[in-house]
Amino acid sequence: MPDVSAPLVPRPSVGVQGRPGGFTAESVRQDFPVLHRTVNGHPLVWLDNAATTQKPRQVIEALTAYYSTANSNIHRGAHTMAREATEAYEAGRAAVADFLGAPSPDDVVFVRGTTEAVNLVAQTWGRAHLGPGDDILVPVLEHHSNIVPWQLIAKETRARVVPVPLTRNGEIDQDAYADLLSARTRLVVISHASNVLGTVPPVKEMTALAHRYGARVLVDGAQAVAHFPVDVLDLGADFYALSGHKLFAPTGIGALYTRQEILAGMAPWQGGGNMIESVDFGKTTFAAVPHRMEAGTGHISGVIGLLAAVNWLTSLDRAAVAAYEDALMSYALQALATVPGLELIGSAPDRIAVLTFTLAGHDPATVADWLDRDGIAVRAGHHCAQPALAHYGLESAARASLALYNTSDDVDRLVTSLRGLQASA
Repeated sequence: MPDVSAPLVPRPSVGVQGRPGGFTAESVRQDFPVLHRTVNGHPLVWLDNAATTQKPRQVIEALTAYYSTANSNIHRGAHTMAREATEAYEAGRAAVADFLGAPSPDDVVFVRGTTEAVNLVAQTWGRAHLGPGDDILVPVLEHHSNIVPWQLIAKETRARVVPVPLTRNGEIDQDAYADLLSARTRLVVISHASNVLGTVPPVKEMTALAHRYGARVLVDGAQAVAHFPVDVLDLGADFYALSGHKLFAPTGIGALYTRQEILAGMAPWQGGGNMIESVDFGKTTFAAVPHRMEAGTGHISGVIGLLAAVNWLTSLDRAAVAAYEDALMSYALQALATVPGLELIGSAPDRIAVLTFTLAGHDPATVADWLDRDGIAVRAGHHCAQPALAHYGLESAARASLALYNTSDDVDRLVTSLRGLQASA
């Protein structure tokens, strides 16, 4: 039987001293209460970050403070707590705009997450601008939430969803992309980072090329924003979507950035309170953007939590965070290569720390269950990216995804457990 406790590959030097003034994973881990619990008698190793990130105490405390001292509806109240809640809510909008490099807070619409943002664009901009014979270019690496809404609106408008193929290593085939662009192309959608392959496409270059044909570009930033800084103006994106729960913020909150001239021409997609100026049975006058896109009472506490998460993340040295994650991913790639029968899926040179794999002799669900017994949380299944997995002839795979609070010890425990599974066969 192989020695599953044998030393792994030498650890690289990862982490930059700081905080304040820099970043270390060990200091950041102190901000996350859940990372100090046990699961099945073992210290938790959270490697399911592509599904959702854990929440720092700063976010948890912000939610507690809001509900303890400032809970109120917003925008229409005349009392002190309504004004305080409104100020905090709009401060969240301003923080997200700054986080994305948007020119104005009015460029930001609050939504439940990336999925709702994509559906909003499909049901408003798409319904108004797509028609018979129009093309929507969708790379094969996309998450289902950036495929299905376009299939639905294409069926309604008689447009076409055109898949853009991948190369063997999991990059978008840029030659094929250039060939598929035409005068018929109305929209290109691109994940800024793939949730199953980790691929980071050349979004800026792809956007510039799409614009030459007069097409709009929607960027799914759900997997990107926690890993590296984003500047929507530099990217040239017409739409950029993010989810708070993948950004150390609560679930059920996200944001859509839209260029002002586009947003101003988009009709409301839901009706109700908060999105109107006046209503009678003869005529309703809608509020200015972005409020006309936010019918009803918003997820106020979610925005409070998102504000706290953005403030927490931007207090770190983002360059140091990115360098640390790159080094940790390199270490993980070397360490996983020592596991017999393990095959990694995707090998794009520009990628985030998403490690999707198969293990010979074991289905992904069995792998995930075994790891869970050792307190290690990974995900198994199709990861809402069935076309991307089908590109490799797979229906499912296991996925370990790293975040800034993961460490070499976490990787070592993952590899040791996987070695143990192979040894038990």
